[in-house]
Amino acid sequence: MAALAALSGVTGCARYTPLPLATAPPLAADVRSLARAETIVATEPLSVAQVVDLALANNPDLKAARLRRAIAAGQTRQAGVLPNPSLTGAFLPLLSGGGAVPAWNIGLSQDIKALLTYRTRRRAAVDSERQVAADIVWQEWQVAGQARQVAGDLILGAASRQSYVAAYRLLASRNAKLEQALAARNVTLVTVAPDRVALQAARTALDALDQRQLALMHQLDALLGLAPDVVVPLATQIDLPRFDPAAIRAGLATLPDRRPDLIALRMGYAAADEQLRQAIVAQFPDVVLGGSVSSDSSKVINAGPNVAIGLPIFDRNQGNVAITRATRAQLQADYAARLATAVGTVGALLREMERLSAQLAVARRDLPAARSAANRAQAAFGASNIDERGYVDLVYNRFAKEQEIMTLELGLLDRQVAIQTLVGDGLPIVDLRADDARAVSR
Repeated sequence: MAALAALSGVTGCARYTPLPLATAPPLAADVRSLARAETIVATEPLSVAQVVDLALANNPDLKAARLRRAIAAGQTRQAGVLPNPSLTGAFLPLLSGGGAVPAWNIGLSQDIKALLTYRTRRRAAVDSERQVAADIVWQEWQVAGQARQVAGDLILGAASRQSYVAAYRLLASRNAKLEQALAARNVTLVTVAPDRVALQAARTALDALDQRQLALMHQLDALLGLAPDVVVPLATQIDLPRFDPAAIRAGLATLPDRRPDLIALRMGYAAADEQLRQAIVAQFPDVVLGGSVSSDSSKVINAGPNVAIGLPIFDRNQGNVAITRATRAQLQADYAARLATAVGTVGALLREMERLSAQLAVARRDLPAARSAANRAQAAFGASNIDERGYVDLVYNRFAKEQEIMTLELGLLDRQVAIQTLVGDGLPIVDLRADDARAVSR
């Protein structure tokens, strides 16, 4: 019997296979190789939606996080395995005395407490696996939101750079003329000083924009799993899901059923509740039931049941009950806090968008007048009807108004992306109705 048990255990054993670590960073050298590796149709230049797809497929952190599903699935499988019974036996050769044959005994026993807590362990493991699945989808939301924001900011930044360059060139041209006039002693330093300050401010603004664009490109490379300094070609228009503030406000009531982080907290609370049930059941004494048969050296054979009961004198599992009860209470408070934060953040961002939209409407209303004044100033300057300083001021005012509008548009875009990330517009969702707790649908 022992040989048969050992043989059955060996035939079901797993085998070791090596899994070496990477010797070089797994970063792609261009966007096309990423698309081919994931069979994603990616045209150049890339739209924001295509950037999001590439990020979800190739982000290194997401690839590592998705492997947690296999760990959680293994833990669920382990929780669903019944405990093995114990087989004992002994063979006692006769060494001396009045006996005639060797003595022997065989016993089989089973831990009953492990059977009593089986269902709660199984349910807790399933809830924990679903929590891991929801956490991974929430991480996908964060990566998708970052990809949307970075790509959108890059597109807006590239569109606004022309205005920054034009303003700098205009001021540089005027400053060069003033410096020549200063060298010829035709103007004073007091006259040149304001232009120097304006030129320095324009150069600083242009440099800051270029630095920000470079930093955003590096962020996008990291999100897509690309090598540093790879230039990702982007479209000139930003394509985002349709934004409807009224629908978003109306959908806040069902947000707990859609947001993966809230679902993950709910699954974690359910697992903690099952663990509390398990700890309460485990207060009862350890019980081991079984049976044995034995024969002594005089061929007298005995057989019958046996039981072993632990006496709950010192350890009544009171510590684990207190820990699991406190854990459940903490998760309940965490869920309530996260829910309040989720709804409050969306509401606050919607209110900020209303204020930015009002400011943007005023700036856009004033832009035609600024452009008209700049055009008239250019014509008047060509006809020598206005001095150069007045011409430069009016033209620079147009550039400043255009840059103000682009800054407001960037603020609106960032908040729109943040809201759509928080509510999950166009993002993967967790499907807890499926038999497979890890299943998600896009």
